[in-house]
Formats: sequence, C-alpha cells, structure tokens
Amino acid sequence: MIVTRTPLRISFFGGGTDYPVWYREHGGSVLSTSIDKSCYITSRYLPPFFEYHSRISYSKVENVNSNNQIQHPSVRACLQHMGITDGVEIHHVADLPARTGLGTSSAFTVGLLQGLYALKNQMRDKQALTAEAIHVERDLLQETVGAQDQASCAHGGFNRINFHTNDSIEVKRILAAPNRFADLEQHLQLYFTGFARTASEIATAQVKATPNRQKELLQMLQMVDEAEDIVTNQNRSLDEFGKLLHEGWQLKRSLTEKISNSNIDEIYEAGTSAGALGGKLLGAGGGGFMLFYVPPERKQAVRTRLKNLLCIPFAFSSRGSEVAVYEPEIAYDKSLASDRSEIYAQRD
Repeated sequence: MIVTRTPLRISFFGGGTDYPVWYREHGGSVLSTSIDKSCYITSRYLPPFFEYHSRISYSKVENVNSNNQIQHPSVRACLQHMGITDGVEIHHVADLPARTGLGTSSAFTVGLLQGLYALKNQMRDKQALTAEAIHVERDLLQETVGAQDQASCAHGGFNRINFHTNDSIEVKRILAAPNRFADLEQHLQLYFTGFARTASEIATAQVKATPNRQKELLQMLQMVDEAEDIVTNQNRSLDEFGKLLHEGWQLKRSLTEKISNSNIDEIYEAGTSAGALGGKLLGAGGGGFMLFYVPPERKQAVRTRLKNLLCIPFAFSSRGSEVAVYEPEIAYDKSLASDRSEIYAQRD
C-alpha cells in the first residue's frame, strides 16, 4: 500500500502568466506558497477476490471491470499514462474541498502519479513529476490549465516559479528571515465563499481574452518582482504586500467578466471596509476561497464583518508531494484462473 500526501497552494501574484499562450511568447512568473492543507491518496493493487477489476473512491465510489471504464478523468488518464492495466484500489481524501482555487485538481494529479510510481517501485524527481502532471492535464485530458499548480504542489515551499518561452519551468525558493514569513502569515486570512466553480471553464475564457489583455498581464507579471522584493527586504513594510494584492485583484478581475461576480465583489468590499488592506480570490475565479491581507489589530473586525463565512486557519509549508507510507507489493496474477468464477469458487 502506498499513501501520498500532496500540499494545496496559495497563489499571490502572476496568475494568468503561467498559461502557454502567454509565457511561450513573453515568459511568465508567479509568487506562491504551499500550505499545511493537503490531499491524501492511497493506492494499492486490488486483490482478485472481488467482482470488479478496480475500485476508485473519492466523492463517489466506482467499481469497474476494466480501467478504461473509470469515470474519474484524472485517475483514468494517469493509469493510461503509466500503462497500468492491473486492478487497483485508489482512495482520495483532502483537508479542503475541490474546485475552490487552491490547486486541488493538480494536487490530486501530482499525488496520484507519485503514488502510482511508488506502486511500481519507482521514484520521480519533482521536476519530472511537474512535467508529467501538466502532460496528463493539458494533453491527455485536454483541459485549459496553467503550469503553476503542478509545480507548486510537487515542489512545495514559498517560491517564485518562472515559466520560460521554451516551456521549461524554474522553481526558485524565496529566501527570507523566518520571522518574515511568520509575520506575513499573521497578516493573512482565508475565507470560504461557498461558491464552487470549474476552473477550466473560466480559464478558457481568460485564455481567449489574453491577446487583448497584454497590458494587464504585463503589469501582473511585474508585480511578481515587486512582491518578491517586499518579502525579502526587511526594510520594507509588509503592508505594501497587502496593497499590492489589492492592485493585483483589480487587474485580475478586469481580465474577463467570469472571474468575479456581485457576490464576490460584496465579500471583497466587506473585508476591505472592515480593515483588510487587500486580497484576492484564489484560483481561476468565480468562487472558492478568498484571501485577505489584514493588519493583526483589524483581524477580529474582519471576522465579525464576514461572520457568515468560514475562516480557515492555515500556515505556510515547505513540504512538497511526498510518499507518506511505502509498503510496496506486486500485482496479482489473475491469469492463473480461467475466469473470475473460478477465483470465487476457490475462495469459497
């Protein structure tokens, strides 16, 4: 049995420049961090004592007679990518819900690939894991996805992630005094807006608008430099980070009308009027989690104003995707029995 743990992520600046339609011409960068909230995937070869070939458990349970019948797109594509036709049992649980802007879909893909490689007694480095997760989502599933989530979930840590025109990805760990990160954590609040969405649909609209939004995207790209300097320069006030978040959100929400809506705007206005210096909706947009930068003395006021929303405590994490439990086994040879009825007869 293999159990993988893969962190979710918070993206601060540069989102939108990690799509190939942009970075293959201009280059891209994001500033993001993994957090202490994760998805966990258990993988094993399924013993041949059941009426089904594979069992997949997530928000629903699938019992299938062949792996190409699996409905979960990422599971089916990852097994296809790995060339696994043996019966498997895969279980998924997570600390926070999917489709909420925290990179949950990519964390799932990265964690599953990590687990399937371990099941085959193989290890992949973080760069390879990132590239393969992007291949599964972008090429096999034909989803409109960027490249930041896979890199952040695979590597972990507080990073600047650069996307080069030749499709290479560079993950640069941000170096700053430990108290600097602790101070930044103390200024952040994470609220669940309750409005889940499908990121790929919103991302498709954003990608289509990219040629007409070069000015905005260039400004968002430049904000990564500014934010990195704020975090690493002890002489600068962290409040500048919060104000920059506000500027970035105003730019992001202008990219397409699908990114925000009246409910999201009301939540943002309530948070900032109560004392937040800035914030942003995480992920592609449309709903999910909203991050606020709040001076500590105003945090209670913001919580009171947003009392109808769930506030999620979190911390930065340096962990990337990892194998938490490694108890390898071999696949069962089902060819020893002529058919399943013989297996059941032998069992009884």
